[in-house]
Amino acid sequence: MKKIFSILIIQLLLTASVLAESPKLEVITTLFPTYDFVKQIGKELVNVTLLLPPGVEAHTFEPRPADMVKLNHADLFVYTGKYMEPWVAKVLAGVTPSLLVVDTSQGIELIEMSEETHHDHDHEGKDPHIWLDLAHAQQMVMTLATALAQKDPKNSQFYATNAQAYTVKLAELDHRFQTMLAAAKHKSLIYGGHFTFGYFAKRYGLSHSSPYQGFSPNAEPRPKTLTKLIKQLRQSGMKYIYHEELLDPKVARTIAQETGAKLELLHGAHNVSKDELQRGVTFLELMETNFNKLKIGLESP
Repeated sequence: MKKIFSILIIQLLLTASVLAESPKLEVITTLFPTYDFVKQIGKELVNVTLLLPPGVEAHTFEPRPADMVKLNHADLFVYTGKYMEPWVAKVLAGVTPSLLVVDTSQGIELIEMSEETHHDHDHEGKDPHIWLDLAHAQQMVMTLATALAQKDPKNSQFYATNAQAYTVKLAELDHRFQTMLAAAKHKSLIYGGHFTFGYFAKRYGLSHSSPYQGFSPNAEPRPKTLTKLIKQLRQSGMKYIYHEELLDPKVARTIAQETGAKLELLHGAHNVSKDELQRGVTFLELMETNFNKLKIGLESP
């Protein structure tokens, strides 16, 4: 027994020694989901910086000169794809060649906006909100683990092990969403914010309606669409209208006032508030909160 205990102690000391000797990878991510994914995979071997300042809406972000300085001192730069961050191509033209750039949408089939037939708009392009399908989130995690290992090969097993453990958690939550939403009385997600939950709705067999055309926070809802949503909410008997994070829910509030429905936040997780970031909120926590709010709002037993 003493001998086994001694061997375990030696193994722990050797592991600690390897981790201590490894300089931390400097990673910059554009959005909160990838920021948290890197933290879960890299743990004490990474320093992760969220490029988007806390509380800033993702679609209006413009990089500053100070951001370029950060990028040129980083090992990895993680973004979600050209449809989510169209400004990235311009930014990358001026970065050091040693920076490993990771597009986490690689290998994921993006939804064409025209495919999302439950929304009354003619916006062209691809939907970039891939992380809200938890199967895609798992794929993003594995892409990130591969990238971290590429930059730091000697700790590749560490990243692989952590990524595997985290994808198990994502898969478990995914299964719970499937079970809960399959049993829900209502199968329609009426969202008073911008068009964010397309992948989520597709994954779990929900229809999805939003009064906005596309993703721009400056967009105004069409009166015709607003009237249609108010009618839909009344006819469905649903008691909740959901709104997005970080923006004033003025449209959702109008729908709520017209229908008597209650307002409830459904977090798209693009970014978090300063308070949420400081207290260390995680992607899984945000999704767990969404789970509970949908369970009530869609009336799942």
